[in-house]
Parts: sequence; C-alpha cells; structure tokens
Amino acid sequence: MNSNTKFNILRTLLSVGIALLISFILILLTSHEPVKAVVKLLTGPLESTRRFGNVIEAMIPLIFTGVGVSIMFSANQINLAGEGSFHIGGLVATVIALNTTLPAGISPIVCILLAGIAGSLVTAIPAVLKIKTESDILVSSLMMNYLILYFSNYILSYFIKDPSAGSVVSYAVPEMTQFSTIFAGTRIHIGLFIAIVVALLGYVFLYKTKLGYELRVTGENQDFARYSGINVLKITLISSLLGGFVIGLGGGVEILGMYSRFSWTSLLGYGWDAIIITTLAKKNPLYVPFAAFFLAYLRTGASIMSRSTDVATEIVIITQGLIILLVVAEQFLSKYKHKMIAKEAKATLGNVKEVE
Repeated sequence: MNSNTKFNILRTLLSVGIALLISFILILLTSHEPVKAVVKLLTGPLESTRRFGNVIEAMIPLIFTGVGVSIMFSANQINLAGEGSFHIGGLVATVIALNTTLPAGISPIVCILLAGIAGSLVTAIPAVLKIKTESDILVSSLMMNYLILYFSNYILSYFIKDPSAGSVVSYAVPEMTQFSTIFAGTRIHIGLFIAIVVALLGYVFLYKTKLGYELRVTGENQDFARYSGINVLKITLISSLLGGFVIGLGGGVEILGMYSRFSWTSLLGYGWDAIIITTLAKKNPLYVPFAAFFLAYLRTGASIMSRSTDVATEIVIITQGLIILLVVAEQFLSKYKHKMIAKEAKATLGNVKEVE
C-alpha cells in the first residue's frame, strides 16, 4: 500500500470521526437525553436481527449505485442521471416480470439484465449529447432524471396500475420472479450477493484491465489521454453505459428483492446517495460496500434514535455533509501527506543505496 492510499484512508477515517464528534456535540446541546440518543445511534442497529437486517437491506441498492457512479466519475464524467437509471431499472424489471412467462430461475435474471440495459440508455443520452452537441452533461443528466420520473409515472398510471389496489401501484410481480430471502427474520435477499459480485467486478474492470486504465487516465487528464492515443469520446460513452447499466441493475434488484409492486411515484434519492458513497470510497468499487454499510448503518441508527429519543434523524444529514466537506477538502491534512510522501521516498532511496 503506497503512501497516497494510506493517506486517503486516514483522511477518510478522520473525516468520519470528526463529523461524528461534531454530531455528538450537537446532540449534547439539543437533547434532554443525549447519552441515550448517542447509544441508540451507535448500537441501535445491533439490538436485534431485524434491525441489523434493515442495515443490510438499505446497503444493497447503495452498493449498485455507488459502483455505477464510481465508474462514471473515474472517467471524470459528472453524470447525475443515476437517479433516473435506478428508477427506470425498477420500472423495466416490473414490466418484464408482469408480461413474460419464463421459468422461475430465468425470469429474475432476464428482468434485472433488461433493467440494466434500460439504465445504461438513460445515462448514455447525456453522454451522447455532450459528444455531439457539447452540451453540459451536468445539466442534461439532471433533466433526464425528471423525464424518467414522469415517463415512469405515465406508464404506471395508464399501463400497469392495479385498479383494485387502494393506491397508485402496479399489479403484483409474480412470486417466482421475486428474489427469495436468505436470512430468517429479515428481508435480506440474494441481491446482496449480486451487489458484492458487481463491486468486485467493478474493481477488476477499473484496476486490472486496459480499458479500465484508459478510463482512469482519461479521468485524471483528458489532454494527456488524448495525446497518448486514447479515444476520449469512446471512453466517455463506455463509462456512462457501464455506470448506468450497474445502477439500472440495482433498480431491478431492489424491486424484485424488496417490493412486490412498483410504487415509485417520486425519485428515491439513491443517485444522490451514490455521490456520498463514491466520495467516501474514493471512486474505488472495492471500497464501495464498506462505505455503503457505513451510511446504511448510520441512517438505521438515526431512525432508531429518533423513535426512542427527542433527537431528529436530520442529525445524520449534518453528519453526511460534514464528512463530504472534509473528504473533498484538498488542504485537510495536506502537510501530513507531504511528510508521508517524503518519508516513503527517503526509505525507498535508502533501500536503493543498500542494493548498490
């Protein structure tokens, strides 16, 4: 592990620690029972199997969106259409499940793969607009989310809505298409294993393949990548397609694993959560499951805390904001980073002299 990696891990851990400390101070100042509130926040998810199951259930979609955004951001493509990709992934998985009669083992696979393809198309559109018209991908990708939301609401209301239900929801997805749970007393489903595999494959792609290397080089310096013979436009499109596919896959997995009907009439926020995950994981898919677990644990603890004490869940939003501010602050611990690099360089030079 080189000094830069060590420093990034250290800075992330310190950022989390400082943010939690500030949050604890705020709880102390605003709550009539601060000790109980902090204990519930930190240990609440461990009090029962069901509560810890809530953490894992919340972690699964965060892994998919985190890996997808990490791939796009590694190529310096600030494509924010992941929210729409996740949403359309859930819709497509539902529509396919309702309108096909495939064997039990094949049906969910087909549903989530088509969900991934739909998700890739959503993120590809802003990328193509950037390539063809030099439009701002930030703006176009943001607008895609709302196009997808209202398109999905239209499909839900006029094509797959169950008129016998008491709310705006789709017909029930066939049971043979839904993912089965893997732990009794929880709703943790086999999507957890799919998410872990996706994170591992994302890491292998970005750090062990030629295409992944080209993608990261393009993200670091487009001019250098272009002069090195890398097709920057191709990389732009590939990163958006792959990132959107992973996120759309996550939308399909979430529907088949946690829902029996499609009922998403508003954006769920997973695309924005993915930016937090990606920031914590330093765009490395291998670290995404850990970042996703931390965020899911924190939010589950906050929910338990708000139900048991007088502290609102909004304290977690403050914690998230502080973590992001500290992680992205380039000057935070910069002097210590220089000392680490100098120490490593000195040690390397000493080893070279010994060999000579």
